[in-house]
Amino acid sequence: MRVPLSWLREYVDLPATETGRDVQAKLVSVGLEVETVEQTGAGLKGPLVVGQVLTIEELEGFKKPIRFCTVDVGTANGTGEPQEIVCGARNFSVGDKVVVVLPGAVLPGDFAIAARKTYGKTSHGMICSTDELGMGDDGTHGIIVLPPEYEPGTDAIELLELVDEVLDIAVTPDRGYCLSMRGVARETAIAYGLPLRDPALLDVPPPNAHGYPVKVSDPFGCSNFTARTVTGLRPEARSPIWMQRRLQKAGMRTVSLAVDITNYVMLELGQPLHAYDRSRVTGTIGVRRAQQGEKLTTLDGAKRVLDSQDLVITDDRGPIGLAGVMGGADTEIADHAEDTGTTEVVIEAAHFDAIAIARTARRHKLSSEASKRFERGVDPQAAAAAAQRTVDLLVLLAGGTAEAGVTEITAPSAPRTIAMPADHPDRVAGVAYGREVVVRRLQQVGCDVYGQDELIVTVPSWRPDLAEPNDLAEEVIRLEGYENLPSTLPTPPSGRGLTDRQRLHRRIGRALAGAGYVEALNYPFIGDAVLDQLGLEKDDARRRTVTLVNPLSDEEPALRTTLLPGLLGALRRNDGRGSHDLALFETGLVFRPTGEETKAVRLPVDRRPTDEEIAGLDAALPRQPRRAAVVLAGAREQAGWWGKGRPADWADSVEAARTIAREAGVEVTVRADRHAPWHPGRCAALYVTVDGEETLFGHAGELHPRVVKELHLPERTCAMEVEIDVLERAVDGALQAPRISTFPVATQDVALVVAADVPSEAVEKALREGAGDLLESLRLFDVFTGEQIGEGNKSLAYALRFRAPDRTLTVEEASAARDSAVALAAGRTGAVLRGA
Repeated sequence: MRVPLSWLREYVDLPATETGRDVQAKLVSVGLEVETVEQTGAGLKGPLVVGQVLTIEELEGFKKPIRFCTVDVGTANGTGEPQEIVCGARNFSVGDKVVVVLPGAVLPGDFAIAARKTYGKTSHGMICSTDELGMGDDGTHGIIVLPPEYEPGTDAIELLELVDEVLDIAVTPDRGYCLSMRGVARETAIAYGLPLRDPALLDVPPPNAHGYPVKVSDPFGCSNFTARTVTGLRPEARSPIWMQRRLQKAGMRTVSLAVDITNYVMLELGQPLHAYDRSRVTGTIGVRRAQQGEKLTTLDGAKRVLDSQDLVITDDRGPIGLAGVMGGADTEIADHAEDTGTTEVVIEAAHFDAIAIARTARRHKLSSEASKRFERGVDPQAAAAAAQRTVDLLVLLAGGTAEAGVTEITAPSAPRTIAMPADHPDRVAGVAYGREVVVRRLQQVGCDVYGQDELIVTVPSWRPDLAEPNDLAEEVIRLEGYENLPSTLPTPPSGRGLTDRQRLHRRIGRALAGAGYVEALNYPFIGDAVLDQLGLEKDDARRRTVTLVNPLSDEEPALRTTLLPGLLGALRRNDGRGSHDLALFETGLVFRPTGEETKAVRLPVDRRPTDEEIAGLDAALPRQPRRAAVVLAGAREQAGWWGKGRPADWADSVEAARTIAREAGVEVTVRADRHAPWHPGRCAALYVTVDGEETLFGHAGELHPRVVKELHLPERTCAMEVEIDVLERAVDGALQAPRISTFPVATQDVALVVAADVPSEAVEKALREGAGDLLESLRLFDVFTGEQIGEGNKSLAYALRFRAPDRTLTVEEASAARDSAVALAAGRTGAVLRGA
């Protein structure tokens, strides 16, 4: 809701020194979210005046039409002589009143105006459009043409109310009454402790039998329908400037006088209205549910097929509008023209069921200013006042005559009352407000309060959100100030902190960040399309998903079974925005149904659930293992004066898994595998030892080229995904800090020739076992293939570091350990010492 400060001052006598920022602070203190305060006309400096076009000369020989005009600006230019101005717009004629900015002025955006030569003429100023003055688009895309009554030389800054402040308020769904100047003014008056001039307090004639005939067939869907008729409208009448400017500042476009008045009253009182051209309405206006398959063309030109649950406005021909959403094109108010314009209107001010309107708007994907208000709750008692206000403005501005007939159909209803102990807000907030404060605050929001210790509160019609004592307590607390609530922190019991599992999760995140990965948090939703793009088989466990009853998106209706779709999507978006060297990671839950889940039971809300009830709820949940995943693309090491750099490859993804495992003190075994979505020749299965058995805990490698193409990823994209829960089970007690020996290391290098299909992991495992306890570390530092070692073979070069904890090793001891390692590798893998 956009609230011009100048308009707000009509209802609340704010101090003259109060700025938009001051009002923003006050409204925030009473619970309204004022997002921004816009300064309209910021930097604007006159002279900016009304001018009358005297002559227009068409300039020839240019690529676009150019006109040389003389304009009477009165004495604003200091001479009284006509002002010569060059202009390219064509929506004005000789005799029109326009807005002229003279040399020396500054327009919004620090655009200084000076006399300048252009198109062979000297232009002394400019004839302005709405965009140039920062007024927004008025739909004409041309020069502002003013009504003829304004004299040349009149100050246009004041006339057009160009300098103002506009508060942009994000209205929450429970505060629908604040989608109006009336509602915001009430909150402002409370915040400042000032009286409110309620614009809904009007003299309204009682209903009679002479009003336009109306029949409400669904009183639940429409609890109130008021109809008024105005005749004798001047079709050529235009909205006055003050109304146009208020609508523009509130974010609405001007259309025609009758439509502008209904929009203006809606913004003022919060009651949506609709005006029908009476000459286009046939017979009785009705309110009913649509018949399945009925058709209606709405004001936006769309032809809509109606649902049986849609609430519609009808005449004798059928539907003429979607109730509370949008009117129909058949009864639209005609544009102003002396011969064809609308001269008689029927004003509709009704109260519709919020849920019915919300469902209709979503069903037809048609959100309107009216539907937004009805969905959040409209004051059912404001309809008559809104209709009267509309009639008054039509009579005043369009020269119409209000017919004496007044139609008002109202379903029986009683005011809502809530019983509440007077100290209930005290107990909720932990603050002793006292009965006097509670009663005063509730009366400020419009409640009638009776009683002493037990209060009987009658809720105002414009507050449908107040339904129980806690709602009333919230009103008292927010108006007394959330910032005044005491802050009491609980005292935690000593000796407690993060669990071992929490510490591991944090260490993994820090380790990956330290390795150059950036954390990316993604939505936990997927669809079948991305699983197809990943190339998963039909029987793949990752295709068994948990489908949401009410998903945020129809394209992603299920909970994720893998972290990769979200991460790969983030990588694709960043690559598309110019970041090509990427390394992203995420840790989070995936959801893997077992098929053994039970139906969830509805837990009680009046007591704590029993352990059995909680266990039953847990049994209804799918398995939710925690996983970690990384994706890489582009350069892993940047090129520079230090070297050429290198691209990310499958080995980096495997190293990311080892980085995670090191935080748990666990060794990873790597074996070749074939597993979607990885490249069949560049996919590694990752194993850890759990209870003495090797257990698969993830995969890493380069993605399949087909997957890369389907997902529009960079070439050679790599990924890794592991299950942290399996890693936790592999942890054997507390992490042991390494012992630092004071004795020197003995290094031995060996190069072993093995068959090309022998995994390096098998050779490494044999070397570790054969070397014995003296081996401190082992590292593969070179892989070589070539004619020198024979076809179908490869050479693996390892650096072995030996060290004893209690002595300096001799050359003989280190060589013996190396020979033992080579011997075991030869026996297990057929390795031959290169050069032997």
